[in-house]
Amino acid sequence: MAAITSALLAYGMSGKIFHAPFLAAHEGFSLSAVLERHEQKAEKDYPGIKSYNNIEALLADPSIELVVVNTPNNLHYEHTKAVLEAGKHALVEKPICAKPEELEVLFSLADKMGVQILFYQNRRWDSDFCNLKMALKKNDFGHIHEAHFRFDRYNLSLSPKKFKETPIDASGIQYDLIPHVLDQAIALFGAPEKFYKRLCKLRPESQVDDFCSLQLSYPNNQEVYVVASLVTAAIMPAFRIHGQNGSYEKMRSDVQEDQLKAGWKPTNPEFGKPPEGTVGTFVTRKEQHIFSIHMIENPSNYLKLFDAVYQTIREGQDYPVTREQIMTQIKILAAPAN
Repeated sequence: MAAITSALLAYGMSGKIFHAPFLAAHEGFSLSAVLERHEQKAEKDYPGIKSYNNIEALLADPSIELVVVNTPNNLHYEHTKAVLEAGKHALVEKPICAKPEELEVLFSLADKMGVQILFYQNRRWDSDFCNLKMALKKNDFGHIHEAHFRFDRYNLSLSPKKFKETPIDASGIQYDLIPHVLDQAIALFGAPEKFYKRLCKLRPESQVDDFCSLQLSYPNNQEVYVVASLVTAAIMPAFRIHGQNGSYEKMRSDVQEDQLKAGWKPTNPEFGKPPEGTVGTFVTRKEQHIFSIHMIENPSNYLKLFDAVYQTIREGQDYPVTREQIMTQIKILAAPAN
Protein backbone atom coordinates (compact mmCIF):
# COMPACT_ATOMS: atom_id res chain seq x y z
CA MET A 1 0.00 0.00 0.00
CA ALA A 2 1.65 3.22 -1.21
CA ALA A 3 0.91 5.82 1.46
CA ILE A 4 -0.53 9.18 0.36
CA THR A 5 1.65 11.99 1.71
CA SER A 6 -0.80 14.40 3.34
CA ALA A 7 -0.94 17.86 4.91
CA LEU A 8 -3.40 19.90 6.99
CA LEU A 9 -4.17 23.57 6.45
CA ALA A 10 -4.91 24.09 10.15
CA TYR A 11 -4.25 22.43 13.48
CA GLY A 12 -7.12 23.75 15.54
CA MET A 13 -9.92 21.51 16.78
CA SER A 14 -10.79 20.02 13.40
CA GLY A 15 -7.19 19.27 12.48
CA LYS A 16 -6.29 17.89 15.89
CA ILE A 17 -9.52 15.93 16.44
CA PHE A 18 -11.07 14.98 13.10
CA HIS A 19 -8.16 14.65 10.68
CA ALA A 20 -4.70 14.11 12.16
CA PRO A 21 -5.59 11.01 14.23
CA PHE A 22 -6.99 9.27 11.15
CA LEU A 23 -4.24 10.28 8.74
CA ALA A 24 -1.72 9.04 11.32
CA ALA A 25 -3.56 5.78 12.04
CA HIS A 26 -4.44 4.75 8.48
CA GLU A 27 -1.68 2.81 6.73
CA GLY A 28 -2.70 4.41 3.44
CA PHE A 29 -1.65 7.89 4.56
CA SER A 30 1.46 9.64 5.83
CA LEU A 31 0.80 12.84 7.79
CA SER A 32 3.83 14.91 6.85
CA ALA A 33 3.00 18.62 7.12
CA VAL A 34 0.74 21.22 8.67
CA LEU A 35 0.09 24.93 8.22
CA GLU A 36 0.59 26.77 11.55
CA ARG A 37 0.73 30.54 11.16
CA HIS A 38 1.21 31.45 14.80
CA GLU A 39 1.91 28.70 17.31
CA GLN A 40 3.52 25.37 16.44
CA LYS A 41 1.56 22.68 18.29
CA ALA A 42 1.51 19.70 15.94
CA GLU A 43 5.13 18.70 16.61
CA LYS A 44 4.25 17.71 20.18
CA ASP A 45 1.62 15.26 18.95
CA TYR A 46 3.39 14.16 15.77
CA PRO A 47 7.17 14.38 16.15
CA GLY A 48 8.93 15.12 12.89
CA ILE A 49 5.94 16.73 11.18
CA LYS A 50 6.86 19.72 9.00
CA SER A 51 5.29 23.02 10.05
CA TYR A 52 4.82 25.79 7.48
CA ASN A 53 3.80 29.35 8.37
CA ASN A 54 2.30 30.19 4.96
CA ILE A 55 0.19 28.27 2.50
CA GLU A 56 2.42 29.07 -0.47
CA ALA A 57 5.37 27.25 1.09
CA LEU A 58 3.26 24.24 2.01
CA LEU A 59 1.82 23.96 -1.49
CA ALA A 60 5.30 24.27 -2.98
CA ASP A 61 6.38 21.10 -1.17
CA PRO A 62 6.58 18.54 -4.02
CA SER A 63 6.24 15.58 -1.65
CA ILE A 64 2.70 16.51 -0.58
CA GLU A 65 -0.05 14.76 -2.58
CA LEU A 66 -3.19 15.44 -0.53
CA VAL A 67 -4.16 18.60 1.34
CA VAL A 68 -6.99 18.73 3.87
CA VAL A 69 -8.78 22.08 3.64
CA ASN A 70 -9.99 22.63 7.21
CA THR A 71 -9.73 26.41 7.50
CA PRO A 72 -12.68 28.71 8.38
CA ASN A 73 -15.72 28.28 6.14
CA ASN A 74 -15.32 31.56 4.27
CA LEU A 75 -11.81 30.54 3.16
CA HIS A 76 -12.68 27.09 1.80
CA TYR A 77 -13.14 28.21 -1.80
CA GLU A 78 -9.95 30.29 -1.89
CA HIS A 79 -7.83 27.59 -0.27
CA THR A 80 -9.29 24.68 -2.24
CA LYS A 81 -8.66 26.58 -5.46
CA ALA A 82 -5.03 27.14 -4.43
CA VAL A 83 -4.59 23.45 -3.57
CA LEU A 84 -5.95 22.32 -6.93
CA GLU A 85 -3.87 24.89 -8.82
CA ALA A 86 -0.81 23.41 -7.11
CA GLY A 87 -1.68 20.04 -8.63
CA LYS A 88 -2.62 18.39 -5.34
CA HIS A 89 -5.66 16.39 -4.30
CA ALA A 90 -8.05 18.21 -1.93
CA LEU A 91 -10.16 16.81 0.90
CA VAL A 92 -12.45 19.69 1.84
CA GLU A 93 -14.52 20.15 4.97
CA LYS A 94 -18.13 21.25 4.64
CA PRO A 95 -19.20 23.60 3.23
CA ILE A 96 -16.88 23.28 0.28
CA CYS A 97 -17.84 26.81 -0.80
CA ALA A 98 -20.69 29.30 -0.59
CA LYS A 99 -22.01 29.44 -4.16
CA PRO A 100 -22.76 26.97 -7.00
CA GLU A 101 -20.67 28.99 -9.46
CA GLU A 102 -17.65 28.62 -7.16
CA LEU A 103 -18.21 24.88 -7.06
CA GLU A 104 -18.27 24.73 -10.86
CA VAL A 105 -14.90 26.50 -10.94
CA LEU A 106 -13.44 23.97 -8.51
CA PHE A 107 -14.78 20.98 -10.43
CA SER A 108 -13.39 22.32 -13.71
CA LEU A 109 -10.04 23.08 -12.12
CA ALA A 110 -9.73 19.60 -10.59
CA ASP A 111 -10.47 18.04 -13.98
CA LYS A 112 -7.99 20.31 -15.73
CA MET A 113 -5.22 19.50 -13.23
CA GLY A 114 -6.01 15.78 -13.14
CA VAL A 115 -6.51 15.69 -9.37
CA GLN A 116 -9.33 14.70 -7.03
CA ILE A 117 -11.58 17.07 -5.13
CA LEU A 118 -13.18 15.09 -2.30
CA PHE A 119 -15.70 16.08 0.34
CA TYR A 120 -15.34 15.52 4.08
CA GLN A 121 -18.93 14.62 5.02
CA ASN A 122 -18.01 12.51 8.02
CA ARG A 123 -21.56 12.27 9.40
CA ARG A 124 -22.33 9.66 6.75
CA TRP A 125 -20.20 7.39 8.94
CA ASP A 126 -21.98 8.21 12.21
CA SER A 127 -23.25 5.04 13.87
CA ASP A 128 -26.77 6.47 14.27
CA PHE A 129 -27.05 7.30 10.56
CA CYS A 130 -25.72 3.84 9.69
CA ASN A 131 -28.48 2.43 11.91
CA LEU A 132 -31.04 4.38 9.89
CA LYS A 133 -29.65 3.00 6.62
CA MET A 134 -29.83 -0.52 8.05
CA ALA A 135 -33.43 0.05 9.12
CA LEU A 136 -34.40 1.20 5.63
CA LYS A 137 -32.77 -1.90 4.16
CA LYS A 138 -34.20 -4.48 6.56
CA ASN A 139 -37.74 -3.22 7.19
CA ASP A 140 -40.76 -2.84 4.95
CA PHE A 141 -41.66 0.84 5.26
CA GLY A 142 -43.82 0.84 2.15
CA HIS A 143 -43.99 4.24 0.48
CA ILE A 144 -42.07 6.72 2.63
CA HIS A 145 -44.05 9.95 2.71
CA GLU A 146 -42.28 11.85 5.50
CA ALA A 147 -38.73 12.01 6.88
CA HIS A 148 -37.09 14.23 9.50
CA PHE A 149 -33.39 14.95 10.05
CA ARG A 150 -32.32 17.14 13.00
CA PHE A 151 -29.08 18.45 14.46
CA ASP A 152 -29.75 20.44 17.62
CA ARG A 153 -27.66 22.14 20.25
CA TYR A 154 -28.47 24.51 23.09
CA ASN A 155 -26.08 27.41 23.52
CA LEU A 156 -27.28 30.99 23.79
CA SER A 157 -23.75 32.36 23.97
CA LEU A 158 -22.00 33.64 20.87
CA SER A 159 -19.02 31.65 19.64
CA PRO A 160 -15.56 33.05 20.49
CA LYS A 161 -14.63 32.24 16.88
CA LYS A 162 -15.46 35.56 15.23
CA PHE A 163 -15.78 34.12 11.73
CA LYS A 164 -18.70 32.01 12.96
CA GLU A 165 -20.60 35.05 14.23
CA THR A 166 -19.87 37.48 11.39
CA PRO A 167 -22.36 37.73 8.48
CA ILE A 168 -19.92 36.83 5.69
CA ASP A 169 -19.93 34.16 3.00
CA ALA A 170 -20.62 30.64 4.31
CA SER A 171 -21.56 31.85 7.80
CA GLY A 172 -24.46 30.91 10.04
CA ILE A 173 -25.96 27.59 10.98
CA GLN A 174 -27.09 26.82 7.44
CA TYR A 175 -23.41 26.52 6.47
CA ASP A 176 -22.29 25.01 9.79
CA LEU A 177 -24.62 22.27 11.09
CA ILE A 178 -27.13 22.01 8.25
CA PRO A 179 -24.59 20.52 5.78
CA HIS A 180 -24.28 17.47 8.04
CA VAL A 181 -27.96 16.55 8.01
CA LEU A 182 -28.71 17.92 4.54
CA ASP A 183 -26.00 15.64 3.17
CA GLN A 184 -27.58 12.68 4.96
CA ALA A 185 -30.98 13.53 3.48
CA ILE A 186 -29.56 13.93 -0.03
CA ALA A 187 -27.63 10.67 0.31
CA LEU A 188 -30.89 8.81 0.96
CA PHE A 189 -33.43 10.71 -1.12
CA GLY A 190 -31.46 12.55 -3.80
CA ALA A 191 -32.14 16.03 -5.15
CA PRO A 192 -35.58 17.48 -4.36
CA GLU A 193 -37.93 18.88 -6.98
CA LYS A 194 -38.34 22.03 -4.90
CA PHE A 195 -37.56 23.25 -1.40
CA TYR A 196 -38.60 25.82 1.18
CA LYS A 197 -36.10 27.45 3.55
CA ARG A 198 -36.58 29.38 6.78
CA LEU A 199 -33.75 31.12 8.66
CA CYS A 200 -33.92 32.81 12.07
CA LYS A 201 -31.68 34.64 14.53
CA LEU A 202 -32.81 33.44 17.96
CA ARG A 203 -29.86 34.08 20.29
CA PRO A 204 -29.54 37.53 21.87
CA GLU A 205 -27.39 39.82 19.69
CA SER A 206 -26.75 37.13 17.08
CA GLN A 207 -25.79 38.55 13.68
CA VAL A 208 -26.01 35.21 11.87
CA ASP A 209 -28.76 32.64 11.51
CA ASP A 210 -28.80 30.11 14.34
CA PHE A 211 -31.95 28.25 13.26
CA CYS A 212 -32.54 26.76 9.83
CA SER A 213 -35.46 24.70 8.60
CA LEU A 214 -35.64 23.11 5.15
CA GLN A 215 -38.59 21.35 3.58
CA LEU A 216 -37.51 19.26 0.59
CA SER A 217 -40.29 18.12 -1.72
CA TYR A 218 -40.06 15.00 -3.87
CA PRO A 219 -42.42 13.23 -6.29
CA ASN A 220 -45.27 11.05 -5.01
CA ASN A 221 -46.09 13.20 -1.99
CA GLN A 222 -42.76 12.67 -0.26
CA GLU A 223 -41.58 15.42 2.09
CA VAL A 224 -38.23 15.57 3.88
CA TYR A 225 -37.61 18.05 6.72
CA VAL A 226 -34.08 19.10 7.69
CA VAL A 227 -33.60 21.24 10.80
CA ALA A 228 -30.66 22.58 12.78
CA SER A 229 -30.89 24.83 15.82
CA LEU A 230 -28.65 26.29 18.52
CA VAL A 231 -31.67 27.03 20.72
CA THR A 232 -33.27 23.63 21.36
CA ALA A 233 -33.09 22.65 25.02
CA ALA A 234 -34.90 19.32 24.69
CA ILE A 235 -33.13 16.29 23.27
CA MET A 236 -34.98 15.56 20.04
CA PRO A 237 -34.76 12.49 17.78
CA ALA A 238 -32.12 12.86 15.08
CA PHE A 239 -34.12 10.80 12.60
CA ARG A 240 -37.80 10.05 12.08
CA ILE A 241 -39.09 8.18 9.04
CA HIS A 242 -42.79 7.54 8.32
CA GLY A 243 -43.89 5.07 5.66
CA GLN A 244 -47.15 3.44 4.67
CA ASN A 245 -46.28 0.31 6.64
CA GLY A 246 -44.27 1.63 9.55
CA SER A 247 -42.23 4.34 11.27
CA TYR A 248 -38.67 4.61 12.57
CA GLU A 249 -37.16 6.83 15.25
CA LYS A 250 -33.55 7.24 16.35
CA MET A 251 -31.85 9.56 18.82
CA ARG A 252 -28.45 11.05 18.01
CA SER A 253 -25.97 8.73 19.69
CA ASP A 254 -22.69 8.54 17.76
CA VAL A 255 -19.80 8.71 20.23
CA GLN A 256 -16.84 9.30 17.91
CA GLU A 257 -16.57 13.07 18.37
CA ASP A 258 -16.69 12.83 22.16
CA GLN A 259 -14.14 10.01 22.15
CA LEU A 260 -11.78 11.96 19.90
CA LYS A 261 -12.06 15.04 22.13
CA ALA A 262 -11.18 12.80 25.09
CA GLY A 263 -8.01 11.70 23.32
CA TRP A 264 -9.11 8.31 22.02
CA LYS A 265 -7.36 6.88 18.97
CA PRO A 266 -9.47 5.50 16.10
CA THR A 267 -7.54 2.23 16.37
CA ASN A 268 -8.87 1.61 19.91
CA PRO A 269 -11.06 -1.55 19.76
CA GLU A 270 -13.78 0.32 21.68
CA PHE A 271 -13.70 3.37 19.40
CA GLY A 272 -17.05 4.21 17.81
CA LYS A 273 -18.90 1.61 19.85
CA PRO A 274 -22.27 2.99 21.05
CA PRO A 275 -23.34 2.51 24.67
CA GLU A 276 -24.92 -0.88 25.29
CA GLY A 277 -28.62 -0.89 24.56
CA THR A 278 -28.49 1.91 21.98
CA VAL A 279 -31.15 1.14 19.38
CA GLY A 280 -33.27 2.56 16.62
CA THR A 281 -36.92 1.59 16.75
CA PHE A 282 -39.14 0.51 13.85
CA VAL A 283 -42.85 0.47 14.66
CA THR A 284 -45.50 -1.23 12.54
CA ARG A 285 -49.18 -2.12 12.97
CA LYS A 286 -50.93 -5.33 11.97
CA GLU A 287 -54.60 -6.02 12.70
CA GLN A 288 -54.71 -3.22 15.28
CA HIS A 289 -51.63 -4.60 17.07
CA ILE A 290 -48.50 -2.49 17.45
CA PHE A 291 -45.14 -4.16 16.94
CA SER A 292 -41.82 -2.53 17.81
CA ILE A 293 -38.54 -3.81 16.41
CA HIS A 294 -35.45 -2.55 18.20
CA MET A 295 -32.43 -2.43 15.91
CA ILE A 296 -29.11 -2.55 17.78
CA GLU A 297 -26.75 0.23 16.78
CA ASN A 298 -23.43 -1.12 15.52
CA PRO A 299 -20.05 0.62 15.89
CA SER A 300 -18.80 2.90 13.14
CA ASN A 301 -15.48 4.60 12.46
CA TYR A 302 -14.51 7.67 10.44
CA LEU A 303 -11.54 5.61 9.23
CA LYS A 304 -14.03 4.33 6.63
CA LEU A 305 -14.12 7.83 5.12
CA PHE A 306 -10.35 7.72 4.78
CA ASP A 307 -10.63 4.24 3.27
CA ALA A 308 -12.81 5.82 0.58
CA VAL A 309 -10.36 8.70 0.05
CA TYR A 310 -7.50 6.24 -0.41
CA GLN A 311 -9.46 4.01 -2.76
CA THR A 312 -10.43 6.99 -4.90
CA ILE A 313 -6.94 8.46 -5.17
CA ARG A 314 -4.91 5.26 -5.43
CA GLU A 315 -7.35 2.78 -6.98
CA GLY A 316 -9.63 5.01 -9.04
CA GLN A 317 -12.80 3.95 -7.26
CA ASP A 318 -15.83 6.23 -7.10
CA TYR A 319 -16.01 8.38 -3.99
CA PRO A 320 -19.30 7.82 -2.10
CA VAL A 321 -20.03 11.56 -1.73
CA THR A 322 -20.61 12.58 -5.34
CA ARG A 323 -20.19 15.89 -7.10
CA GLU A 324 -23.89 15.89 -7.95
CA GLN A 325 -24.84 15.51 -4.29
CA ILE A 326 -22.55 18.34 -3.24
CA MET A 327 -23.87 20.60 -6.01
CA THR A 328 -27.41 19.91 -4.80
CA GLN A 329 -26.34 20.82 -1.27
CA ILE A 330 -24.66 24.09 -2.24
CA LYS A 331 -27.58 25.17 -4.44
CA ILE A 332 -29.91 24.74 -1.47
CA LEU A 333 -27.57 26.51 0.95
CA ALA A 334 -26.97 29.43 -1.41
CA ALA A 335 -30.66 29.99 -2.15
CA PRO A 336 -32.42 32.83 -0.29
CA ALA A 337 -34.83 32.02 2.51
CA ASN A 338 -38.51 32.07 1.62
